[in-house]
Amino acid sequence: MSRAAAEPGGSRRSQIAAGIGDSLGVGIGIAPLGFALGVLVIQAGLPWWVAPALSIGVFAGSVELLLVSMLATAAPLVTIAVTVFAVNFRHVFYALSFPIDHVNRGPARAYAIYAMIDEAYATYVLRDDAGVTSARIVTGQLAMQAYWVAGGMLGVAAAGLLPAPIEGFEFALVALFVVMTLDAVRGTREIPTVLLAGLSVAAALLTAPDYALLVALLLFTALLTGRFLWQRIRERDTAAAHTEPPEGHDA
Repeated sequence: MSRAAAEPGGSRRSQIAAGIGDSLGVGIGIAPLGFALGVLVIQAGLPWWVAPALSIGVFAGSVELLLVSMLATAAPLVTIAVTVFAVNFRHVFYALSFPIDHVNRGPARAYAIYAMIDEAYATYVLRDDAGVTSARIVTGQLAMQAYWVAGGMLGVAAAGLLPAPIEGFEFALVALFVVMTLDAVRGTREIPTVLLAGLSVAAALLTAPDYALLVALLLFTALLTGRFLWQRIRERDTAAAHTEPPEGHDA
């Protein structure tokens, strides 16, 4: 029996094909967002090469769209750094359950870590271990990034051919987050979290309109931390109340 045939996931060629197949559904979703990125880069007055540079150097859809507006308005470096950290902090926890140990060490694993976007995580975290190989994961991630880069370049080309800017196209990122937020709220019923987010934004707009995004993120993080600690204290007190003997009861 050949070595390729003995591999759990089949031959290398079949794993590459499987990786491409895994990426197709993702490509349908991220290519239009890449297109929006390319259009926004041109409409913001930035050089065309910013789109592929962000798609290759950063490869984080929501952050890239945020960076376009920040670069166009010359946002302070500290605002950019904190915003990117806050938006992408969730990726720290992705590695805890992503099958990164199935990827070969070296350049392949380094790329898999770099390209661990939301869509890649959702695609491979629930896959059968026997069917997930290094070739399949890396191929899928490469294809996903190719869709994003290609979409951005098409957006750049389309924006250059338009006689006038498309009004409202910069709302693409806002619309994306609105949809994601509505889905999350419907799925978890976390109304208090939504109220805290609204309170954070309102307070930031009133107190620091020039740094509203940064202030809102910091305030929202502080409120969530306080809410978590308060819930833990309530749970501890409730547990203690159930374990204490009734008054007048002799041990």
